[in-house]
Amino acid sequence: MSFSRVLVANRGEIALRIIRACHEEGLEAVAVYSDADRLSPHVRAANDAVPIGPAASAESYLSGHKLIEAARRTGCQAVHPGYGFLSERAEFATAVAEAGLVFVGPPAAAIRAMGNKTEARRRMQVAGVPIIPGLTRPLDGADAAQREAARIGYPVMLKAVSGGGGKGMRVVGSADEVAAAFRAATREAVKAFGDGTLYLERYIARPRHVEIQILADARGRVVSLGERECSIQRRHQKLIEEAPSVAVSPALRRRLGDAATAAAGAVGYVGAGTIEFLLAPDGEFFFLEMNTRIQVEHPVTELVYGVDLVREQLRIAAGQPMRVFGGPLHPRGHAIECRITAEDPFSDFLPATGVVQYLRVPGGPGIRWDGGVEAGNEVTLHYDPLLAKLVAWGETRESAIHRMQRALRELVIVGLPTSQGFHLRVLEDPEFQRGELDITYLERNAARLLADPLNERYVLPVAVVAAMLADERRGGAGRVPAPPTGPAAMRSVWSDVGRQEELR
Repeated sequence: MSFSRVLVANRGEIALRIIRACHEEGLEAVAVYSDADRLSPHVRAANDAVPIGPAASAESYLSGHKLIEAARRTGCQAVHPGYGFLSERAEFATAVAEAGLVFVGPPAAAIRAMGNKTEARRRMQVAGVPIIPGLTRPLDGADAAQREAARIGYPVMLKAVSGGGGKGMRVVGSADEVAAAFRAATREAVKAFGDGTLYLERYIARPRHVEIQILADARGRVVSLGERECSIQRRHQKLIEEAPSVAVSPALRRRLGDAATAAAGAVGYVGAGTIEFLLAPDGEFFFLEMNTRIQVEHPVTELVYGVDLVREQLRIAAGQPMRVFGGPLHPRGHAIECRITAEDPFSDFLPATGVVQYLRVPGGPGIRWDGGVEAGNEVTLHYDPLLAKLVAWGETRESAIHRMQRALRELVIVGLPTSQGFHLRVLEDPEFQRGELDITYLERNAARLLADPLNERYVLPVAVVAAMLADERRGGAGRVPAPPTGPAAMRSVWSDVGRQEELR
């Protein structure tokens, strides 16, 4: 199964991440790009690049036959799907294999087994992995949902069988709500996945979202690489992740790891994958789902456990043994990741578009920037709003938080709203700093975390734009001087100019 050239069937920061890993493994990487991405950094970083169609995903990154044809045309022997798009489509993994190419991911059968939520729950139950009390078969209508909910006890959660990312999910508190919730979840599931089938399980109140990273090779070894805390979410979409979790003791880490490796073994898993659990306040945990791909938040695990997960994916796909050894896990320090997105968190996270006019990336000890854009790139509504992942590592959680605060203040993105200010507020929140987290954190604290930004001190990017405009009005060249950094900068003349310009 050895190969020397890999098609990277993705875009943005994860495409650039994979290309770099290929080069470090001594492999050539071929990029693909839509019309909208022709100037993206991942295109220039690759050894070769192939245009695959218009901006619309359905005509480019979701077109399996175009991707396979690009791989053949450029002499690739393997395809890495990254995350999103076709990464968890069993049909694409099968098509890649049938084309005589290596799919850098798990077998299609494992993707299929874990992609169907009821089938996955059934297999986990057989494997002895704790599952949330509920059904292991699909519902055949709203009446059946009402009967099963009465049996399990309210509140319950309706969930799409083919779901993920929070789509096709509804919490139901009483029998009167079942019919409307069933219709709404079905409509959403059909729109998102083309499959409106639902199942039902008990609703767990205020759990943490904790996931376990696993690696499995073709020689039958499966290892756990510890947990990630992913409880800060909005509508089941993760915003901030960290490793390890303050709620997980060494003993609990071993139990979670044992359950995760058993889950992977139950479906014959090979490659990198993530088992997601809900961790109840009493310490009980339940299988949620498996992501059969590399995760967005994989860097926090890499920094804490000293492993390159993407390079391991490539080695495993080539039939080589993984370079990770099993045994007791000893996380080194603490890592936090903030997803920097093109969204306006102070306007209900409305997606933003525009041209990145200026970008200053933070650096210094313990800071990692996995970015997919640079100055001059246009951000459109065609794709996920993720621009980059900002990751901070420290010897302790407290030091990681302080480093992340510093990095967020150093970061300057001019041209469109981003989630930067929101992340700063969370990092300064006493509840977050104490580690008092669960999946309702943002919902409970939205009023103060998402208050009017003009009344706060997170206006540096706006201030830079305002200063440029003011300079142009005065006849200047519009040059962007290096803005000041640190806490004092947030109350500097930049902020004053920014407020004045915003209020005009």
